[in-house]
Amino acid sequence: MQTTFTISTRGQGLYEITDEVAAWVEGTGLLTLFIRHTSASLLIQENADPEVQTDLTAFFARLVPPTTDASMSYLTHTYEGPDDMPAHIKAAILPVALTIPVCGGQMVLGRWQGIYVFEHRDAPHSREVVGYLA
Repeated sequence: MQTTFTISTRGQGLYEITDEVAAWVEGTGLLTLFIRHTSASLLIQENADPEVQTDLTAFFARLVPPTTDASMSYLTHTYEGPDDMPAHIKAAILPVALTIPVCGGQMVLGRWQGIYVFEHRDAPHSREVVGYLA
């Protein structure tokens, strides 16, 4: 069973998709999620305290700043904007696919775990996540 989830983002940050995915899964098996983009990632992360998402976004912005930052002057891929190459770097560091067990129609996530698209670009985007349940 396969589907595609379309997630609209409003710029850099984490966008929870747990409910959309949970509404789709059924039966028992192994769920694979894959994001079809090179400047966004997928994460399983805490969904109880929104400060976690704020802190993660701030940490990765500090770890990989835009190309306008002097520390990034060595980058050559800059014609798509100062956030583009840093977005590719973040997507290279973070996962673009997740595997989650499903039992009795429920994802076997921890109590405070949620599934997120981590948008690494400044502008709004429409992101596609392919879900496959086997």
